Amino acid sequence: MKLIIKQTKEEMGKLAAQHTAKLINEAIAKQGYARILLSTGASQFPFFDEIVKENVDWSKVEMFHLDEYVGISEDHPASFKRYLLDRFVNKVNPGKAYLINGQGNPEETIANLTALLNDKPVDVGLIGIGENAHIAFNDPPADFYDTRAYKVVTLDQRCLQQQIGEGWFKNVEETYKQAISMTCPQIMKCKSIISVVPYKVKAEAIYNTLTRDLTPEVPATLLKQHADCTVYCDADSASLLTDDVIKAFA
Repeated sequence: MKLIIKQTKEEMGKLAAQHTAKLINEAIAKQGYARILLSTGASQFPFFDEIVKENVDWSKVEMFHLDEYVGISEDHPASFKRYLLDRFVNKVNPGKAYLINGQGNPEETIANLTALLNDKPVDVGLIGIGENAHIAFNDPPADFYDTRAYKVVTLDQRCLQQQIGEGWFKNVEETYKQAISMTCPQIMKCKSIISVVPYKVKAEAIYNTLTRDLTPEVPATLLKQHADCTVYCDADSASLLTDDVIKAFA
C-alpha cells in the first residue's frame, strides 16, 4: 500500500482523479476497454468533481459500483444509483454502467451482477473507507473469505450514524438498515485499487488501517494485502498519523 497526503481535499481529489484516468487509459490502450468500480458517499465528492474533467474515452469504459440500499428508490436523495447518475454517468456517458437497483429482487440482482463481474476482471477499483473502516458495506467484523461477489448485509449503528452525519438521512428511523454490498474478496480482485479518504471524521479509520495488523475488526486493513493499492488523504484525515507511519507507506 502506498499513502499520498495532500494539504486540501481539492488537491487530493485532483491527484487521485489523474491517477485513475492514467490507469483507465493504460487499460484501454492494452485491451481496448477498461472496467472500473466506483464508491459513493460524501468523501468521494472531491474525486468526482475532478474525474469527469479527465481526458478519457469513456465510451470504452464499463462501470460497476460497490453497494446500494435494499428497497431504496433511485429518486431518493440517498440512493447510490442516483448519486452516480448525477455525478458521473450522466456527465461522461460511459460505454456501460451496471447500476444496482435497490428496488429489485436482491438475489436476482446479485446473480446478474456476479455473472457480469465474472466475465472480465475489474481494472481499477475506487474503494472508500468508512468511519468504522468498512470497505463497501462490509462493517466490522468483516468476512475476508466470502466466496460471493455481492451479498445482502445489515448495517451496524456506526455505519448508520455516518449516513446521518453526511446528511443523507435526518435520523436512524429514516435510514435503510440493509444493503446489497460487494464482498471483501471481490474488491480485492481489482487489478489496481485507489482509495480516496478525506475529512477529519476519517482520521481514526485511516490511523487504524495503517497501524493495525490484518483484522476483520478494521476491514480496510485488508487493502494492505493488495499488490497495487494507493490511499489518498488530505491533511485532516491524516492528522493522527506519526511521521514514522507516513514514511512506512511513502
